[in-house]
Amino acid sequence: MRVMLDSNILISALLFPSGRVDTLFRELVLNHTIVISSYVVDEVHEVIRRKFPQKEKVIEKFFASISYEYVHTPRQMYIDEFVVRDFKDYPVVYSALHEEVDVLLSGDKDLSGLCVENMEILTPSQFLEKYSV
Repeated sequence: MRVMLDSNILISALLFPSGRVDTLFRELVLNHTIVISSYVVDEVHEVIRRKFPQKEKVIEKFFASISYEYVHTPRQMYIDEFVVRDFKDYPVVYSALHEEVDVLLSGDKDLSGLCVENMEILTPSQFLEKYSV
């Protein structure tokens, strides 16, 4: 399966590694294709730079340590395809739909209730429960 990661998943892995995060990434790396959009990469850099500047060097090491498919978030998005409370979430979901991923993995509670065709939006716990081998 192709699984797109939201920035909150990557930030958790970067800054708050735990057994659960390790289990998630082991499952993703071994059994699925990780997809990361340009918007999410930019957002991760911006959040780390703003909130945890001492951790900036960790970002590139982390991205270099995992295998993933890098996709570009479209510059022009049609904003009537679905509705999200926080517009900053729109490019994440739009990228996932545009790239036709199977799952968007996010810890964002605003996205958990969002229903879109042909894609699941799951939390890490839901993903591991449903797809862990």
